Amino acid sequence: MIGDTSMLDLILKASFLVQLVMMILLGMSVISWAMIIKRSKVLSKAAKDADSFEDKFWSGADLSILYQNAKKRKDDLMGTEEIFYSGFTEFARLRKSNSDSPDFVMEGTGRAMRVAVAREVDDLEANLPFLATVGSISPYIGLFGTVWGIMHAFMELGQVKQATLATVAPGIAEALIATAMGLFAAIPAVMAYNRLSNKVGKLEHNYATFSEEFHSILHRQAMANRDSAGKE
Repeated sequence: MIGDTSMLDLILKASFLVQLVMMILLGMSVISWAMIIKRSKVLSKAAKDADSFEDKFWSGADLSILYQNAKKRKDDLMGTEEIFYSGFTEFARLRKSNSDSPDFVMEGTGRAMRVAVAREVDDLEANLPFLATVGSISPYIGLFGTVWGIMHAFMELGQVKQATLATVAPGIAEALIATAMGLFAAIPAVMAYNRLSNKVGKLEHNYATFSEEFHSILHRQAMANRDSAGKE
């Protein structure tokens, strides 16, 4: 309560433009929280899936078996497993007709995995630009509402013969609510953006590291196949 006036009363009595600004900020805040919750779940699942697949990969399982299992559900693959599937698919395709050119085979394989890594990172970063935008512009939108509200309050004050603090206070208070709502929308968005971006960065590093390690394993296989073909 502000004196005998509640915050709800201040919002309802605000000018139309200030109310519009408040509605926009409220909508941005709600959407931001929905995206924060969704992205947090997606990134947590991506991290768990990456750990789970790498445990299988480094357990000594046959790569062909891992590939066949991945191929059965290729439409549902994501993260590290998708990078593995893309790399192995391109490796097997190029090796059929270029077994005597391991460098050519590995160049194509590496390119396929880099594209897969880029796509996976793009998927992980979905909605993050919106959070960054909300964090950047919400305070300014709220400030615009405040400036307009204060200007409106002083214009009304000019029509009153005897101006007192009690006369101008409600108008200024309702205008300041817009700034408060701008900060309310911006602060969680900025904090979530930084936290989620950090998680994406860690996953991207994880994907790139796995890609390099898998590339080395396939390169050794390609060299071994070339040497075997040469002896025959």
